Amino acid sequence: MSRNDLQGKVVLIAGGAKNLGGLLSKNIAAKGARIAIHYNSTGTEADAEKTLAEIQKAGGEAFLFQADLTKIESIKKLFEEAKTRFGGIDIAINTVGRVLKKPFTETTEEEYDSMFDINSKVAYFFLQEAGKQLNDNGKICTIVTSLLAAYTGLYSTYAGAKAPVEDFTRSASKEFGARGISVNAIGPGPMDTPFFYGQESADAVAYHQSASALGGLTDIKDIAPLVEFLITDGWWITGQTIFANGGYTTR
Repeated sequence: MSRNDLQGKVVLIAGGAKNLGGLLSKNIAAKGARIAIHYNSTGTEADAEKTLAEIQKAGGEAFLFQADLTKIESIKKLFEEAKTRFGGIDIAINTVGRVLKKPFTETTEEEYDSMFDINSKVAYFFLQEAGKQLNDNGKICTIVTSLLAAYTGLYSTYAGAKAPVEDFTRSASKEFGARGISVNAIGPGPMDTPFFYGQESADAVAYHQSASALGGLTDIKDIAPLVEFLITDGWWITGQTIFANGGYTTR
């Protein structure tokens, strides 16, 4: 089997029920991969069931796994379940995240802890478990944020909690490289999904829409092909954080 062929590969997607994760689950399944779809809670269950049904209707193979991944044991169980059902794991994609827009001086300790649990701790231990469980020549991709290249306030815990993932990615890529495993992160701009709108006023939405050089918010349909490239033909790229945002931010 070619390293660039998704046919028959096993792909585990954390946050794979809706938005970018849901699109990835469906697109990758359509290319012949078997998908382990993680979702967080009962609030996402209907989306997860819909994504699963669409995959199965198209002749694909997938299963659902509900868990709070801030519990490290849940990450281990997710990987174990995928291996039990499919015999191994070739690709692991983490789209999990939470955004908080709030002044620095108003952020509570509870909010700080929650943001770092979801955006940083989950990313670290997901990478750790992927390094233990993936087959040789596997691929790992984490979704971060283009705010890592921004000079702005109000997102201190969101960008701050995503920032360590760059270092996690570099370190993991160096350690896992001997087994042919590539590890990358993608930083989209503000994506045109409910994940974005819940935090933003109408004026802020208008600003974000105008801020990219190419115009508009990031479309998940423009991010999914980049993820798919990194887990197939782009396997030689590793240890990188790639900003895909239409010129919203740059370094």
